[in-house]
Amino acid sequence: MVTEEEIREALVKVVDPEHGRSIVELGLVREIQLGDGELEVTLGLTKMNRSLTDKISDDIQTAIRGVDGGLIVNVRLTEMPPVDKERTRSEKATARSGMAAGFNDIRHVIAVMSGKGGVGKSSVAAMLAVTLRKQGQAVGVLDADITGPSIPLLFGVESVTGTSPMGLLPAVSSTGIKVMSINLLLPDKEEALVWRGPIISGAIKQFWGDVLWEALDTLILDLPPGTSDATLTVMQSIPLSGIVLVTTPQDLAGMIVRKAARMAQEMNIPILGLVENMSYLECPDCGRRIELFGPSQADEMAQSLGVPLLGCLPLDPELALRCDNGQVELYAGELFSPVARLVLERLPEAKTRPIWA
Repeated sequence: MVTEEEIREALVKVVDPEHGRSIVELGLVREIQLGDGELEVTLGLTKMNRSLTDKISDDIQTAIRGVDGGLIVNVRLTEMPPVDKERTRSEKATARSGMAAGFNDIRHVIAVMSGKGGVGKSSVAAMLAVTLRKQGQAVGVLDADITGPSIPLLFGVESVTGTSPMGLLPAVSSTGIKVMSINLLLPDKEEALVWRGPIISGAIKQFWGDVLWEALDTLILDLPPGTSDATLTVMQSIPLSGIVLVTTPQDLAGMIVRKAARMAQEMNIPILGLVENMSYLECPDCGRRIELFGPSQADEMAQSLGVPLLGCLPLDPELALRCDNGQVELYAGELFSPVARLVLERLPEAKTRPIWA
């Protein structure tokens, strides 16, 4: 005959759709009464939603049938008292946000996004952070490009500072910019992370909730190219102030950045503006602008997206050299200052509210 312990083990597999965790782990199972050929399971739920309750009841029936197909199963659903609801919400927030999140005070979170790789998104993110730091801000950079991390190389950092009871301590650059990237945790910096989407998404959530950023004026997120799981995770689980889009003059880059813009708009994330990178190369001898990738399309692109043009940045060999040598903070270019000023001017007072908060 089936035992109560076997019933509980079966119920561990039943997930509460509202919180995404086991009904046993959440403490929703209030009572199990096992009689002669019958079983009654009593649950306390935070929300008596018909679609949720029907699914939980069906999942319980399925789980119990896997243990004893002959049992008559009755599922009794009740609503939790307010004090238990608050406990469940608190556990949910702790599980998803991480302990460090409660100790962080981050005023603005800006994501730098492109639809296509190879447009210089990471260098734009890094230079935005450097420019804001020069203006006296406390700044951090989160490298959300898990499978193609480059931020540590640009800033010349190799490992996290350490750990604390609250979470990981990010690396700190030569000018005091805090940096977090998966490459700071790998023993071999050239190791390929062959991870599927859910694992990558989990790592991004941990970088937000399990890293002790402390007090920051601005945290810059360097997103991976495209509109895949990783980008969606950032938009759904991290409170963003806005997004900076990066493109180049090529038609292909423009077409794909429009996809990224549409994703941001569908997720109700403010687009702070557009940066056209590698817009031209300035001849070192005569000063003439050479349009290596064709004529600029920045104005037309910004107008079609309904966002401001933050700036057209040149292809600068000095910046490339500084980035390769981990000295992005020593780059003397002043063209990023107007970009940073316009970004700050357009920052909303409140950040977006994550769906998975």
